[in-house]
Amino acid sequence: MKDFLQSLNKAFDNRIRLGIMSALMANESMDFKTLKSLLDITDGNLASHIKALEKEEFIEVQKSFIGRKPHTSYKATKAGSTAFQEHINALEQLINHQLKQ
Repeated sequence: MKDFLQSLNKAFDNRIRLGIMSALMANESMDFKTLKSLLDITDGNLASHIKALEKEEFIEVQKSFIGRKPHTSYKATKAGSTAFQEHINALEQLINHQLKQ
C-alpha cells in the first residue's frame, strides 16, 4: 500500500486542482469563466490554484483577444496529462487494493 501512496502526486491532493485537471483532461481547453463556474469558486481561489499548476508546468495559459476583450484559456500540458494519469492510476490501485482486503 505504501507504493500506491508514494505514487500519488501532491499537486493533485487539493479538490480544486483535481477538478481543474479533470476538466482539462476531458476538454481540449477551458476558459477562466467556465472553470470558475464549473468549480463554483471565487476568481482569487481559481487563480491561485491555476498558478500552482502552471508552476508545476502541468497547464499552459493561452491569452488572446475576442474582439477587444481579453480571453484567457488553459490547456493541460503533456507533462500535466502524464502526471494526472499516473495519479489517477495510483488512486485506482489503492482503491482496488482496499476492496480486495
